[in-house]
Amino acid sequence: MATFVLVHGAWHGSWCWKRVRRSLQQQGHEVFTPTLTGIGERSHLLSAAVDLNTHTLDVLNLIRWEELEDVVLCGHSYGGMVVAGVADRIPERIRSLVYLDAFVPEDGERLLDFAPVSGGEPVDGWKCPPITAEVFGVNPADRAWVDRQCTLQSVACFQQPVQLSGGLAGIQRIAYVYASAWAGPESPFRPFYEKAKARGWRAYELDSGHDVMLDRPDQLTTLLLENL
Repeated sequence: MATFVLVHGAWHGSWCWKRVRRSLQQQGHEVFTPTLTGIGERSHLLSAAVDLNTHTLDVLNLIRWEELEDVVLCGHSYGGMVVAGVADRIPERIRSLVYLDAFVPEDGERLLDFAPVSGGEPVDGWKCPPITAEVFGVNPADRAWVDRQCTLQSVACFQQPVQLSGGLAGIQRIAYVYASAWAGPESPFRPFYEKAKARGWRAYELDSGHDVMLDRPDQLTTLLLENL
């Protein structure tokens, strides 16, 4: 049995992992899909003070208080910023690290260094509206559901630089999964995929929209199990 911690991207929540979570659990694995502060069912906690560090602590504290070891840690999209910070701080607890069509920051970089992140003008100056499911290439059957489920997120999450201290060098297994079907060569994630290949990481390309866990749950489950 393996232990998986799956971290969602911007505006999403634990709900987006339900298909992959169910599949992994049916095979006997332990799966945690935390919803980050201020998003999804925790949207009542949204404030201008919620930032990248808040979300990094969400996942760190889950791992610490659940006493998890030998974790397969996966971050989707914005979640790549989060899992990088988590793995940097507790590399001894991470079995493998998987970036799922995700940002892979260096120390001091912020998400806004890589791409614009708003689906519209900020609400009240600090709440960032979601990008639509159609733009992310989500399969048509799921688009209305995804748009209904996504919630506002604090702009501070995208403005705060990640703080890394070299702990990631202790992670022996790192993989990158690139979703090629939704933005083509203009995808903000293609440079990270190319860099992953150059670094010798395991690198996968899937014919999928950005929300791989919804468009290709079975393939993603297989890839996660390949990275135990």
